[in-house]
Amino acid sequence: MSEGRPDGTHVRHAFRGQAKSCDELGSPFTARLCRLVADRIGADSRVGERVLGWSGDPTSKGDSVALRLAGALHALVLSGRSAALGACYPPNRTDDDTLWQAIAQAMEREAPFILDRLTSAPQTNEVRRSGALLPGFLTVAQLFGKPLILSEIGASAGLNLHWDRYRYDLANSHWGDAASPVSIAPEWSGAAPPLRPVEVIERAGCDINPLDPADSEDRLRLLSYVWADQQDRIDRTRQALELAASQRSLVEQADAIDWLKTRLAHVHPGAVHVVYHSIAWQYLPEAAREEGEALIATAGATATSEAPLARLQMEADGQAPGAALSLQIWPKGERHLVGRADFHGRWIAWQGWPADG
Repeated sequence: MSEGRPDGTHVRHAFRGQAKSCDELGSPFTARLCRLVADRIGADSRVGERVLGWSGDPTSKGDSVALRLAGALHALVLSGRSAALGACYPPNRTDDDTLWQAIAQAMEREAPFILDRLTSAPQTNEVRRSGALLPGFLTVAQLFGKPLILSEIGASAGLNLHWDRYRYDLANSHWGDAASPVSIAPEWSGAAPPLRPVEVIERAGCDINPLDPADSEDRLRLLSYVWADQQDRIDRTRQALELAASQRSLVEQADAIDWLKTRLAHVHPGAVHVVYHSIAWQYLPEAAREEGEALIATAGATATSEAPLARLQMEADGQAPGAALSLQIWPKGERHLVGRADFHGRWIAWQGWPADG
């Protein structure tokens, strides 16, 4: 790997950009941590040298270096490896100098662990995104009146493959398993979702680096990327991991496009095959995205009313606020923007499928 810019200006700028995003997404502690690193980190430690010398794209659109480091530090707290750092993390309060001293100490004493974690991209299997995807699944069930077969791209630990096993409070209505330990209650605006029973007869996902919800180290890794001052997200993720661990493993380690070829090669008469992804498509290389679009379009062209295909997406589209929720169905091939949602699923603005669609 070639040397990054020696002054690390581009990296410091990336940390400040991530801080702004954390503020917007309700994590003042992670925002504060990112700004402290941007202002105070130096190349006088192995971790500091690695971070400031980053040669790739350090921003959230690239390698997300700020979230890699934040996740590594949070993992030290969650695992109890750094008591001094843990004493500075929520719900505890401390001043900037004390927090930075603990961070600097951790970067020195736990350098091998942090350097290893910096080699891996963050994984945020945000469970609340199921709340944003749910009305899309309900719409597909309403349009076709058939059971669903699920194929999730970028499924991580598979938490959003279990969306029908959660309980939801949506637009003053309830849906799902009332006894589920996982509760999702986003702020809702717009049209009412088409609440109805849904049957899922098969579910599977892929990820380039899948995490096993039953494995303690994988759980730690996933939880470490949840921001430390958002205890509700941490609790919900723990509960979803417990639920997923009680099921058989559903996520295959595979290249997204190769896996998609295999999944789309099968026809499922009497069911709707739903391909879906949330904040994942953007991370595929451009050539892979183009190939994936072509694969889905080809499969759509051969879909029938007896074996329809749907594609449900929650992805950034360069517009604000939040991410776009879009749905395309075949054999007609109609595609509509059906809503928008917060990247963490805190709110949903639902437009719905056009009445004449």
